[in-house]
Amino acid sequence: MKNLFFIFLFFVFGCTSIPKKENRQIERSFYYWKTSFQLSHYEKQLLIDLQIKNLYVKFFDVAWDKAATNQAYPVAQLYFRDSGYLSKSTFNIVPTIFITNESIDKTDSTALPTLAKNIAQLTKQIIKNNNLKNISEIQIDCDWTRATASKYFYLLQLLQQLQPTIQLSATIRLHQVKFANKTGVPPVKKGMLMCYNMGNLTDVNTNNSIIDLPTQQSYMATLKNYPLPLDVALPIFEWLVLFRNGKYYGLLQQFDFAKLNGTIAEKNTNSYTILKDTIISNYIFKKGDVLRYEESTYKTILASVKLIATKLANKNCAISLYHLDTLTLKKFTAHELENIYNSMY
Repeated sequence: MKNLFFIFLFFVFGCTSIPKKENRQIERSFYYWKTSFQLSHYEKQLLIDLQIKNLYVKFFDVAWDKAATNQAYPVAQLYFRDSGYLSKSTFNIVPTIFITNESIDKTDSTALPTLAKNIAQLTKQIIKNNNLKNISEIQIDCDWTRATASKYFYLLQLLQQLQPTIQLSATIRLHQVKFANKTGVPPVKKGMLMCYNMGNLTDVNTNNSIIDLPTQQSYMATLKNYPLPLDVALPIFEWLVLFRNGKYYGLLQQFDFAKLNGTIAEKNTNSYTILKDTIISNYIFKKGDVLRYEESTYKTILASVKLIATKLANKNCAISLYHLDTLTLKKFTAHELENIYNSMY
């Protein structure tokens, strides 16, 4: 009995002195990256089942109009077929604007205030026209470079000044983390680490440009030292990369692979070589074209998240899957999607 008493004291006092591991607080999120907003019943139910908190909704792109106006202008503006769903929802809606690096590069510094004003006004107009609420953040997505950093950062400052009550965030690529001393750190409160599109898409020798663990590992040595708190975006999509005469020719998404049978294409690991001139699903293929299949598998995504979890400095973050689409989502079970979110804890 005496020994049992001392064992009891050990567990009461000894164990309580051991510090507990502090878990991260995760906000489950999705990107919505289409030109028409209307969710399927499956998508709506999945958002409920997964207890999603944030929806990053692309409002429009900013591209360079080289033909007519020779200036940056909005394209691919989102059309809301079901704005009522969002206006009544409890999600945090994060308007997201994609800006091409070419737009930043070719816009004169003196024209940046006008560009910022146009972006802010169009964003406000879309929010008002669709009665959107629960908006406390706007995200700017741009793969800036060392050459465009100064103008891009100035644009971000202007946008923040025009919307002082809303937090501005920016997407951050892996190369911008590794070479932060060269590409700079955007003047925002937080960033979204884009953990996909890691490889060279246009290189015929690339195996998988969407997600590749050795490539990711090579970029993450300095992640813990990055000066901004970071949320994390992860891929769940797939695509086909088309090469013609050994050169990049385009992307094919949501393609029916069953049509690439043995009489039309020869399969070799993760690529298909077209055997004859043909038309499939309105795509025109030439004999000798090569289609490289790239995907984000559950196993690879899970490994990617666990790698990030060991390097990320901030304790709390949003984990956003790219993107909300029924065909893409049905490649995963609800349990697998749960595991992806939970693996960051």
